[in-house]
Amino acid sequence: MEETPQAVSFACLSDRLRKQAMTRFAVLQPHLEQDVALAHAARHAGVATRTAQRWLSRCRANGLAGLVRPVRRDAGNRKLPADFTRLIEGMALRKPRPSVATIHRQAAKIAAEQNVAAPSYATVHAIIHNLDPALTTLAQEGPAAFRSRYELIHRHRAEKPNALWQADHTMLDILVVDANGKSARPWLTVILDDHSRAVAGCLVFLGAPSALQTALALRQAIWRKANPAWPVHGIPDVLYVDHGSDFTSEHLELVAAALRIELIHSTVGRPQARGKIERFFGTINAELLTTLPGRLVQGRPASAPALSLSQLDAALAAFIVGVYNKRSHSQTGATPDAAWLAQGWLPRLLESLDDLDLLLLTVAKGRNVQRDGIRFQGLRYIDPTLAGYVGEAVTIRYDPRDLSEIRVFHSDRFLCRAVSAEHAGQTVTLKDIQTARVAHRRALRAEISARVSRVTDFLPAAQAAPPQPQPAALAKKSKLRTYLDGD
Repeated sequence: MEETPQAVSFACLSDRLRKQAMTRFAVLQPHLEQDVALAHAARHAGVATRTAQRWLSRCRANGLAGLVRPVRRDAGNRKLPADFTRLIEGMALRKPRPSVATIHRQAAKIAAEQNVAAPSYATVHAIIHNLDPALTTLAQEGPAAFRSRYELIHRHRAEKPNALWQADHTMLDILVVDANGKSARPWLTVILDDHSRAVAGCLVFLGAPSALQTALALRQAIWRKANPAWPVHGIPDVLYVDHGSDFTSEHLELVAAALRIELIHSTVGRPQARGKIERFFGTINAELLTTLPGRLVQGRPASAPALSLSQLDAALAAFIVGVYNKRSHSQTGATPDAAWLAQGWLPRLLESLDDLDLLLLTVAKGRNVQRDGIRFQGLRYIDPTLAGYVGEAVTIRYDPRDLSEIRVFHSDRFLCRAVSAEHAGQTVTLKDIQTARVAHRRALRAEISARVSRVTDFLPAAQAAPPQPQPAALAKKSKLRTYLDGD
């Protein structure tokens, strides 16, 4: 006997059932609203008259919900024993997961051994299909995949600016030209304020991430920027990082203790907690790098690399200051700059940049003060303070991105900032110096080749060409023994 649908509200039906009810109502609508004969309306819609009569009676009794296809009371209940159902589910949760056909064959074999009716392929497929997706993900792909898809997360936002900073590295999808003229893929270190989403500092570099790169990025993030359009600075209360070797270094722990920064490491294998900074990395790759030469598409450059590392650094800073920090953020509803400047607060800061450098800059070199100053990386640095330390051993600290000046320490006491007179008022990077060295060597080699080639114009070929060494087999005396014939 046919079951009647339960009297439920039309709004409580699923989208599929509502669509089904409205399709059937469209058949009845000419009869109900335009006084068209039901048989004529049914014939026009291609529906049997008897079927249309049943729909009409259900619609009058239960409204639109009555037009839903009746469901049997035993729908969803299988005649398969519960133990056999659990057996099929257990086989489907094995790793690696077998195919439905394999599980069906195994189930049919076990049913024959137990004198039980074998389940059909459709039944086995339905049992496997109805398994909880979270359960199958945990069983087949492991805890990491389960966490990334089904585990509940807590979206946290720091209560105020500089309360929490995040720091992380990524390899950019672009190629640059290094000091040797070869293509190289750079890294990017970013420090992000959690409350405002403003970028506090960034650094692009070649080679693997290190404690030096992290320290240089922190230096830029903490100290006041030369560009007034980039107001973010100060010492954060908490620095949130991952478990990279540079973030777990003893140097970073000492810096955090000296600056009274709480250092927190994310849980291993839990990238969800770093989603905010990962989103910024995606923004850089999608918006900025697509406009630059040398960008990578599926691992291959879309155009020839043309930018140097310093040019990429300048383009990145211009994008952050002029676009990202000035654009309203979808999560906060304000621009990063406005959210960071809100409430007119004062960031925590050291008294001078020298104090900050003493903590952060790990590039320290020992030098002796010469009569003409300090020689370093082919440059000469001079300051009147050095006059009293000629012949003394000093320690210099420098920023590899700007070698126009160095900071000089004597017995751990700051002496002065020595300036390269040849590059006063300019920014000279270590990469620029390496590029100049390579170019100089190439010029000398070209001059040597040119001068040597002139020798052949004035000397005979025999004199111009150096003597060729004799092969070892010919130079040595033959060791073949000869014997006198006795005949």
